[in-house]
Amino acid sequence: MISLRLDPKLEQNVENAAKILDVTKSELIRKSISEYINKIVHHSPWEIGKGYFGKYSSGQGNLSTDRKILLKTKIMAKRK
Repeated sequence: MISLRLDPKLEQNVENAAKILDVTKSELIRKSISEYINKIVHHSPWEIGKGYFGKYSSGQGNLSTDRKILLKTKIMAKRK
């Protein structure tokens, strides 16, 4: 058993959501905590962000290895 203190605004939000969903406040809090833990425990950072990795690719595969040369070229081009 856990006792939980909520600020009045959050407690009112929980109460309103419980009424809308037709469940008790305790049930709503249990389900919310369970879903939150499942999101954290069952997904690695890679799984969570895999849709974003490489999404905005430049198409150049050499950016990490040739970064100094590429940067120098851009700076020289701006100076001209």
